[in-house]
Amino acid sequence: MIKNIDDLIEHIEKNDGFKFQIKVIANSKVNSIEFLDGTIKLKIIQRAIEGKANKAIIEYLSKVLKKPKTKISILKGEKCSVKLIGIEK
Repeated sequence: MIKNIDDLIEHIEKNDGFKFQIKVIANSKVNSIEFLDGTIKLKIIQRAIEGKANKAIIEYLSKVLKKPKTKISILKGEKCSVKLIGIEK
C-alpha cells in the first residue's frame, strides 16, 4: 500500500512505470496530495473548466514526483473526479 510520496516514487522506479487512481478535488485553496487508507487524494487550485484542472494535475505531479510532464498522463477519467494516472519510468 502506498502511504506517502516516497512510496509512490519507489513504486514508479521499481516497476517499469506505474498506474494509480486518484480522487481529485479542484478549486482548492492549495495544491496538495494526501494518502488516506489506500486512496490518493489530490487537491488542485485550478478549476475544472476546459481541461485546466487536468493540465494542473500533470504539472503538479511532475513537480512532486520529479518526472517530466511527458512521462505523466491521465489514462482514464478526464471528465470526472476519479482519474487513472499513468507514470512512465
